[in-house]
Amino acid sequence: MYVRDLIGQTLYELGARMAFGVIGSGNFHYTNAFVAAGGRFVAARHEGGAASMADAYARMSDEVALLSLHQGCGYTNALTGITEAAKSRTPLLVLTAEATDRTSNFYVDQPGIAESVGAVAMRVRSAETAVHDVVRAYETCATERRTVVLNVPIDVQDELATAAPRPTRRVAAGAPRPASVDEFADRLRSAQRPVFVAGRGSRTPGAAQAIAELAEHTGALLATSAVSRGMFRGNPWNIDVAGGFSTPLAAELISGADLIAGFGCALNMWTMRHGKLIAGDATVVQVDIDRAAIGRNRDVDLGLWGGVTETARDTLAKLRGDGVPVRHGYRAPHIADRIKHEGSWLAVPFADQSGSGRIDPRVMTAELNRLLPAERIVSVDSGNFLGYPSMYLDVPDEYGFCFTQAFQSVGLGLATAIGAAVARPDRLPVAACGDGGFLMGISELDTAVRLGLPLLVLVYNDAMYGAEVHHFGEAADLSGVTFPDVDIAAIARGHGCRALTVRRVEDLLPVKAWLDDESVVPLVIDAKVTSREASWWLAEAFGH
Repeated sequence: MYVRDLIGQTLYELGARMAFGVIGSGNFHYTNAFVAAGGRFVAARHEGGAASMADAYARMSDEVALLSLHQGCGYTNALTGITEAAKSRTPLLVLTAEATDRTSNFYVDQPGIAESVGAVAMRVRSAETAVHDVVRAYETCATERRTVVLNVPIDVQDELATAAPRPTRRVAAGAPRPASVDEFADRLRSAQRPVFVAGRGSRTPGAAQAIAELAEHTGALLATSAVSRGMFRGNPWNIDVAGGFSTPLAAELISGADLIAGFGCALNMWTMRHGKLIAGDATVVQVDIDRAAIGRNRDVDLGLWGGVTETARDTLAKLRGDGVPVRHGYRAPHIADRIKHEGSWLAVPFADQSGSGRIDPRVMTAELNRLLPAERIVSVDSGNFLGYPSMYLDVPDEYGFCFTQAFQSVGLGLATAIGAAVARPDRLPVAACGDGGFLMGISELDTAVRLGLPLLVLVYNDAMYGAEVHHFGEAADLSGVTFPDVDIAAIARGHGCRALTVRRVEDLLPVKAWLDDESVVPLVIDAKVTSREASWWLAEAFGH
């Protein structure tokens, strides 16, 4: 068996089931070997789109996803998506052919590039080490939740290999030191208004339940970072997202906390509004399996190095073992009543700014929230618009919201939604994009049509790069960031989609018909939205 065939077979036997990519001469054989072993391969139209699809699939499935790339230019085409995945600690295995001869047109320093964007660089070194190298790369993805770039030299692929695959060694997340657990328990005993914020690192098996049970015992309110939105949906003490997307009530309650514990949460400027959500006298606790993450963005009073699930369970066991009774903490009846009536952006009044042939994006998104089925998976691109779908579209749980904003790149939303749709075919996929981002990634609209996805693509079309327009203001020359109005609906029809243009709420009526006929054709909504002022989350981003 050739090394190239052994690679595909080994990955399938290790547990990989899904690969995305663009096929070239360098990755042709090992991709086909993976499919022959039983895996599925989704062909994208561009490597950048393939990277975002694989990233989203891994996030929404809790599986290691494969990204198959040609050497050199195929690899560099995918770098933005790879960077987003690496910054997000997505378990993504990038399987890229490699030209090691410096005279080759395809030669670049692929390992060096991988390391520069935060990924782990590895290589299939020889026919003798091929199985070991593949297993080591897969294990790093699966157990450390890292993005790994596994380089496969062209000459090594063509060598004969005889070694058989061996199973992966799964290593459980570690528990924090008992002394740290004791101190956390002591601080929770004295806290009167605790708030727990679950972040990206809480998207692991058992974590949500463990955090909720500890919160129940200590009287803590529950919040999430944007990435984990939906995790505590249905819990009466859930105040939704902490940070730029916080409702006025959530911001008030978080800033009034005397203890804030971040579970797998970076506690960065986005989640804590540049520190404004943390009272000066509040105790700050951070739990993370990545030791380097603790205290990286702000000083903390207590850091616990360990798995989120293990830490929450051990702390609860300590409190119960010490006979500490269930505390009311922040869970007063009047707080419960306020959460019930003020805990959603849909309950916050606003002045409708629709007019002159454009619809207020809040009005439109709220109406879509009413029309669409509850079982949905919302993927959001980056841009001035992004808070509208993030806060006005409900999601059923943390696997109903795919938020790729670690690198803040515009143009990933459509491909992200495709990967999420493949991961969760039981839910209606929704891609929320600005006009700029949609047009950047439009090549993957063909992929959505080809796959027969019932994808709703919601384009917030204000004919500008709104973040820049509102940041620099009318005094600046904005000709480089404003554009003539584009008929996105017509473009979508040309790709084989259904499409409609929305200027009023009534224009959304065809959405129901599309849902009712259980269509497998994507529907693109060209929403001509108002954009009179900067979004509140944009103001937070620029720190004013």
